[in-house]
Amino acid sequence: MNKKIINSERFITWPRIINGLTISRILIGLPIIISLRNGRNDVFIFLILLAGLTDYLDGYFARKFDHKSVFGAKLDPLADKILLIGPMIWLVHENLVPLWSIWLIISRELLITSWRSDKASGGPASIQGKYKTTFQFLSMILLLWPKSWGSVYAIFIINKIGYISFWISFILTLSSAIKYIFNQKESHQN
Repeated sequence: MNKKIINSERFITWPRIINGLTISRILIGLPIIISLRNGRNDVFIFLILLAGLTDYLDGYFARKFDHKSVFGAKLDPLADKILLIGPMIWLVHENLVPLWSIWLIISRELLITSWRSDKASGGPASIQGKYKTTFQFLSMILLLWPKSWGSVYAIFIINKIGYISFWISFILTLSSAIKYIFNQKESHQN
């Protein structure tokens, strides 16, 4: 019986918890799309905030317990992309943002993620990239804010702030891509 307890203690390790948090973001992606499709923006808000919390916690625990791994470094940005692409497409479906802007964002995300995945460490995210992701989360929450969660005027203001946040994230998306491309060019010339 003691062997089972010892084995279960070894099964629950910080690297597994950290990677589990990252994988949970990938799994939350489908319920997010289903909630939006069913008009349950309140459920969407809860799920996207939960996903944001797992994103914060996996990074926090990885730093705190010094359990950074190549697997986690490569999976983390991919989990963010899987989580965010569906709601971004939904913003276009709802005519809240133009299709071309989402196409550019998704193209950038796939390009940079593939370049980062070639690095042995997975390529850490820049501070600008972290701000970009934060503004992407914020803009989706505010643009898809449930109509029942405030007066018409309050929802109008919330949506406008979301729209402004979207364009801030768009500018950060493009500028961080340009910066990344120039950094790649310089590293290949050295």
